[in-house]
Amino acid sequence: MQFPVQLIRSLSLGDGTMTSGVIRRVLLSVGVIGTGQWLLSDVVHVPGGGLGVAAVAGLWWLSRPPKQPRFREPASFKGWIERCELVLNQFEELEVVLELQGLRAPREKELRRIEGFDVPLSVGVVATEGSGVPATVQLQQALVGAASLDLCLANPLPVTSTSWSWPDDLQELDVLLHVLPLPLRAADLLWLDQLPADRPVWLLLRSSVDRSAEDHLEALRCQLPERWHQCLLPWSGEAIELRGVLQPVRQQLMRAERVREGTRQRLLINLHRRWQADLETLRRERFRLLLQRSQWIVAGVVIASPVPSVDLLAVAVGNGLMVKEMATIWSCPWSSEVLQVVARQLGSAALAQGVVELSGQALLGLAKLDGASWIAAGAMQGLSAAYLTRVVGVSMADWMALNAGVAEPDLEELKRQAPLLVARAAEQERLNLAGFAQQAREWIQERNSCTPA
Repeated sequence: MQFPVQLIRSLSLGDGTMTSGVIRRVLLSVGVIGTGQWLLSDVVHVPGGGLGVAAVAGLWWLSRPPKQPRFREPASFKGWIERCELVLNQFEELEVVLELQGLRAPREKELRRIEGFDVPLSVGVVATEGSGVPATVQLQQALVGAASLDLCLANPLPVTSTSWSWPDDLQELDVLLHVLPLPLRAADLLWLDQLPADRPVWLLLRSSVDRSAEDHLEALRCQLPERWHQCLLPWSGEAIELRGVLQPVRQQLMRAERVREGTRQRLLINLHRRWQADLETLRRERFRLLLQRSQWIVAGVVIASPVPSVDLLAVAVGNGLMVKEMATIWSCPWSSEVLQVVARQLGSAALAQGVVELSGQALLGLAKLDGASWIAAGAMQGLSAAYLTRVVGVSMADWMALNAGVAEPDLEELKRQAPLLVARAAEQERLNLAGFAQQAREWIQERNSCTPA
């Protein structure tokens, strides 16, 4: 929902892998235990108990939670430019892989526009419907100073809406002045909740005629989150008081370079977040094609296997090959060994949760295939293996999306998260089981048509 703004110009203003990690920690713990025993028994002469105390220390070391791999956000405007450049390169790679055009060029143009963003400082004045906004002349006089400033008056925000989303027209404004009536209404609180924490916002609190704003402030501080406590500007509604009330706004805008740098960095963060969402959509589209191909390759291998059950080795090998292609899709710089560990961990978690058994029961009820031909050919085992590959692939995609930008994943954390990832993927695929059954029909019909009479 867009709310056009009116622009008033020319104001003035004052101036490693899981196994190796476990081995290292075990060896270090053994060293701690041995050294502790020697110190306590031979040096300090603590009778008995020395080994126990050292063992407790070693066990504490082993039980410490590992550090979480997290995407490290750049701390500067230049760092965000470099990060966005990397994302542009990923779009360029997807252009080649997906044979699409126009993924990089328009986004690069948008990045260059933000990089060279050089316009006068701007203040946006916004209020919800029914709130009285100061007159334009009053705002001009209250903000008058020595530097150029754009004053933007937004249309009122609705008090009833299906989408409590702030207008895009206000995103590039340096500072927002949000005029609110006292006491606050439910709609006012909903709009405040949707303001990002990195937006510079001042709340101009206009009191009713019978009560002053100061009377409401104490209760208001209990009502609002702490982030707003230093942004409250109580105003009685008298024009003569407005300049004094808006003094903190003028002081902030006097630090023009810092304010403008914060705006450009905020725009880059939002741009990066939007690009990541676009990337994930494109990656999922390509991944679905890869998954559909891989699951039937695994199914075929399992059917050809002499083992009368789901061949876990065949599934692991098939998933390992799929994971390598997934690493290319998600631009993950991890080694083949790490990817194999990830595939085995998620596959084991899927088997432990009974994904194969559940898929067999569900497919028997939904597939409605020609039983004589496909059961005799061992297709049920192949379908179960295909479904297992599907669940592992989806959980792997979720994990890669969570670890995007991480140079080295924490495989011990993966071991803890694997059951949740697999359960979520299994539920998602169970909801789409009818679509999988239709693919199964087509695959079995194709196999039957290729089988010599």
